[in-house]
Amino acid sequence: MAAHAVPGYSPGFKKPPAVLRLKRKRPRRSEPPAAAAAPPPCVAAPRGSSAPARRNPFSSLDNALRAAGTPRPLERAWRPPADGYPSAAPFWQLLEPVSEDTPTSRAEPYERTDILTPTDDLHSPAAVPEVPSSPKHEFPADWSIKTRLLFMSSQPFTWTEHLKAQEEAQGFAQHCRAIETNLPQNLQEPKLSTELRCAFQQSLVYWLHPSLPWLQLFPRIGADRKIVGKASPWSQDEDLQQVLMSDWSVSFTSLYNLLKAKLCPYFYVCTYQFTVLFRAAGLAGSDVITAVISPTTRGLREAMRNEGIQFSLPLVEESKSRKQKNSEVNLETEGANSLEVDNSMEGGEEPAPSDDDDDESFSWLEEMGVQDKVKKPDAISIKLRKDNHEVQMDHKPQSLALVKGTNTFTLLNFLINCKSLVAVAGPQAGLPPTLLSPVAFRGGTMQTLKARSINAKARVRLAYENIFSLEIVGPIMPHSLHALTMLLKAAQGGAFSGVFYTHEPTAVFNADLAGACPALSEETVHKDLPTCGLHPKTLDQLSQRPTLRKSSIRFLEMKDYAYTWKS
Repeated sequence: MAAHAVPGYSPGFKKPPAVLRLKRKRPRRSEPPAAAAAPPPCVAAPRGSSAPARRNPFSSLDNALRAAGTPRPLERAWRPPADGYPSAAPFWQLLEPVSEDTPTSRAEPYERTDILTPTDDLHSPAAVPEVPSSPKHEFPADWSIKTRLLFMSSQPFTWTEHLKAQEEAQGFAQHCRAIETNLPQNLQEPKLSTELRCAFQQSLVYWLHPSLPWLQLFPRIGADRKIVGKASPWSQDEDLQQVLMSDWSVSFTSLYNLLKAKLCPYFYVCTYQFTVLFRAAGLAGSDVITAVISPTTRGLREAMRNEGIQFSLPLVEESKSRKQKNSEVNLETEGANSLEVDNSMEGGEEPAPSDDDDDESFSWLEEMGVQDKVKKPDAISIKLRKDNHEVQMDHKPQSLALVKGTNTFTLLNFLINCKSLVAVAGPQAGLPPTLLSPVAFRGGTMQTLKARSINAKARVRLAYENIFSLEIVGPIMPHSLHALTMLLKAAQGGAFSGVFYTHEPTAVFNADLAGACPALSEETVHKDLPTCGLHPKTLDQLSQRPTLRKSSIRFLEMKDYAYTWKS
């Protein structure tokens, strides 16, 4: 008996023979003929050649047989461009969006990819927004620390491979002597340019303390699973811990002295709980030394207050002022009592978010006549409620703390003597925080970022096209990112794109704090900071006020020597 396989339920409660007769008499018109010929994928094999194809009651619309010509979701995700060249399509469409914390199946980040398909994992960041910026000749300063950069171009990156011993040594010398490298706008033969190859080696150098080659010392937040099982003889030896901390204190003090003398533009202090960014006067739109701490906790903020460190919470204050401006429009029609209640909450140094009620006023209970039936909260309950609001922003970007001027020196002493700066238990027990700097300092070790060029292939129509990429891995600081883009601009003919991975706890460093800092004069930048070891163009970029707010650059593209970016 032959019957049509209808993916629907039997009408009513009929016996199987009656149902089959009904199906034969009235076949569905909307059913395509191909559906009757091919059994559904989830249907069990028929017992005989004449057995009808039965519908699987456990099948769903997701695993049902698709109609002919209906593309699968993967096929609809990416289509080759009309001109047949892979770079004509947006760069991030060639990559599978994955986040930084998502574990990958590959153990090493430097495995070569021979074939690049739309679903290959090339360490691309989270999904890129669809609204790009307008083309500009310079991209904004990004104060976050990048963990991976992936540049892509239609021209090969052979000029980054197999540096000669003399070129490598010359790059190190140029870095130590802060020699500027000015390249032409377009290099005809990048591979033959010794000046370009030396400048590339110079852009990869950074300074680190402490230096323990068998441990990955950045990032430190959430790095326990990468450090666990590694040799750590200091974890149970207090004398060794004191020696490490003493050496670390000397290096930390040396960096601050260089920063104060404007011989170091900035540096990072990376602990297992938070990160501190020290910036010299003249950078990020500030005329004084600033230190930004993120994320913070209530215990850390209270300890800083007890040490006499004056700090502010600019993001919390900005949110509170924005709420007050919105509420003023509604309060114009109310009485003066409501205005007094709102103004009484402005004097707190650290305001609690969304705490707009007067907790000590219960006059409304008397108006209702239930003041004796309702139990009023005591002072302890009110204090606990306010503390709960304060704790809610712990470990969040909103908890960013800003220290300015001479208070940064007090913060230096506080961090040196703070016992909670170092983990007491766990894989990072007894390990001092990581110091990252763009210039040399006492006790610092010269390190280089890991670079590798990859020649991949992307499927375009029925053939494969070569796609050249350059991967940079390591703690990539703002000056290195800008230096690399200047080299790519000259070597790749003003056409390349890049996807960036960001260490998320440092993305909030891009918040605009100029409202909480003194105004910056251009004389401060051009007179003192040129001796800090950065390229003049990099210095001009980092001296501007941050415009990325609490986000960071995820995608950067250059076309015709103009930048567009997405954050």
